[in-house]
Amino acid sequence: MNFLKQFFTWWNGQTLGTRFHTWRKGERVGEDEFGNIYYQGGKNAEGRTRRWVIFNGVSEASSIPPGWHGWIHHRVDIPPNAEEYVPREWEKGHQANLTGSAAAYRPQGSLARAGERPKVTGDYDAWVPGD
Repeated sequence: MNFLKQFFTWWNGQTLGTRFHTWRKGERVGEDEFGNIYYQGGKNAEGRTRRWVIFNGVSEASSIPPGWHGWIHHRVDIPPNAEEYVPREWEKGHQANLTGSAAAYRPQGSLARAGERPKVTGDYDAWVPGD
């Protein structure tokens, strides 16, 4: 079952192509508190060292902590586990992407928002073709 999952899905862990590339060129750099594993190896199209992450479970980009985010996007050269990285006080912890869930943001007036919509004030004229 794991083989089929890796063969047909990209959103859950890693694909067979990623597993093969990691086996051939990957050098394990570290792991974060969520169990995501970070690698580097080979060169990308710009000639920089390629960096990637194997997610622990569903591939959710927002689950990459700020320190690792900076490293994987080549903002810093030293991974957070190789230095005494301390998050700044303004860095927020991980919050899952809530799009499509009951906890998703729904602005005032949204059809998806519970309750009654505000009344139209009459200061809006709908566009009509040919006017």
